Amino acid sequence: MARVINDSCISCGSCAAQCPVNAISEGDGKFEIDADTCIDCGACEGGCPVGAIEAQ
Repeated sequence: MARVINDSCISCGSCAAQCPVNAISEGDGKFEIDADTCIDCGACEGGCPVGAIEAQ
């Protein structure tokens, strides 16, 4: 299962920098995770300063 970014996202980009498969990109108002590319490693979750990423 892919991770998801909730509305607490502050669009800082820390999660995208942590993703080893480049599954995270800037969306409309917050960053988004491409579920088809995400390998569910959790690296992004640990890199988010506001805890906006969670397992789906």
